[in-house]
Amino acid sequence: MADGDRIVIVGAGVAGLRAAERLRELNFDGEIVLIGDEARRPYHRPMISKALVMGTERPSDVGLSHYLPDLDVHWRLGARVTHLDTTERVVHLPGGESLWYDGLIAATGVYPRHLPGAPRHDPRVRILRTVEDSMAVRRCLNASKKPAVVIGAGLIGNEFAASMRHIGRDVTLVGHAKAPLHRFGDRVSSGIVEAHHEHRANLAMRSEVRHWISTKDTVGLHLTNNQLLVASVVVLAIGSVPSVDWMRGSGLDISDGVLCDSKLFAEGASDVVIAGDIARWPNLRFDETPRRVEHWINAVESARHAAENLLMGQSSARPFTPLPRAWSTLYDTRLQMCGMPSLAEDTVSLADGITGFIRDGRLVGISSWDKPRAMLDWMAELDRRLPAPDYVPEPEPAPAAEVPVVEPSLAGLAAEVPPEFESGFDQQAFEREFESEFANDIPTTAFQAQSLPTTALPAQSLPTMAIPMGR
Repeated sequence: MADGDRIVIVGAGVAGLRAAERLRELNFDGEIVLIGDEARRPYHRPMISKALVMGTERPSDVGLSHYLPDLDVHWRLGARVTHLDTTERVVHLPGGESLWYDGLIAATGVYPRHLPGAPRHDPRVRILRTVEDSMAVRRCLNASKKPAVVIGAGLIGNEFAASMRHIGRDVTLVGHAKAPLHRFGDRVSSGIVEAHHEHRANLAMRSEVRHWISTKDTVGLHLTNNQLLVASVVVLAIGSVPSVDWMRGSGLDISDGVLCDSKLFAEGASDVVIAGDIARWPNLRFDETPRRVEHWINAVESARHAAENLLMGQSSARPFTPLPRAWSTLYDTRLQMCGMPSLAEDTVSLADGITGFIRDGRLVGISSWDKPRAMLDWMAELDRRLPAPDYVPEPEPAPAAEVPVVEPSLAGLAAEVPPEFESGFDQQAFEREFESEFANDIPTTAFQAQSLPTTALPAQSLPTMAIPMGR
């Protein structure tokens, strides 16, 4: 790409930030415009359901300013893209403004899912996505001493419940599953249940809200188990939906996120790449079925990979084949996941506190509860069993004799980082920090990512008797 070219990044979260950073690392000298619907620059979103909602950190503490190098980026914050025209290569903003691009990186993330029947007009019924959402929950907690309620037994719901108990607030977690985070296996779900009971958080599992009752001071919930809850605030945490409405009519497949090829290029658009939670791509490490992955580390890594591939061009780009991994802390206990447990047909106990997920006799994922160091070894073993496939570049098509050869990509850029640009992203430190924190017995709130340990365990044979995984 030459001087005067423009790359537009839609989505000003951590994925958008990392994409912009990778472009500059690869010596892209053109214009970068980064558009975000929030008025804030990128911040550490996982802290919203933890330190920020507990009041132990302030909004100014969760920013990523210490990770922000001088990227020479045009920030367009508080602006929501309304439409994408892939034919004219233009994004439209409110007020009739249009912005042309030579390359587009989409990284708009997800929104919390709405619960039908929930009185969202009531200011005490909240979601947790932004800093402002978290501060609104804090105001509700300060206005009333009544308990808090969270609906949803996924990761955010459990994090919020644990956060409430950390500050001594009564809380009830409502979920329709038989146990919190049951999809990660019985060992994880039973460990979470024990931790909630130990810290006196209330669980209302196999339950849903039958009726809502809004009063002047509180919100009432009548559950299907006939329990009546009275709350100062109710947090809805029942999953998420991809933020892709702005792509309607663009010709892209947005039926579940944005359909991409294995290189993160949007199907049908050779100048559009997708990163983060909205990317639905085939991870060839597992199979050829496109899927989305909603993890903080995936947002970072996919954004950098998408930016690099955009500059290389679709024919020269390489598939994105990560080994997904994530973790969280609940009551100072580490919950960890690696691979794709959702693909499994069976589970098996690999070691004390570590569950393996099996599909067609093959290990496709692992999870653990309170076993951070042993998890590193099993991650290395999973990486050995699920190697990224060798990639053979696509042959360049022969141009017609009468047609001049025009390079369709944004390639031709030196991969060498220009000396005047000092990136805030240290890949080796990034990997070292993740491995240290992944194995650390004392949880922290810093964000890291990780590459697998350099030494793997010797090949280990799985037990022959697998335990069917509950659905």
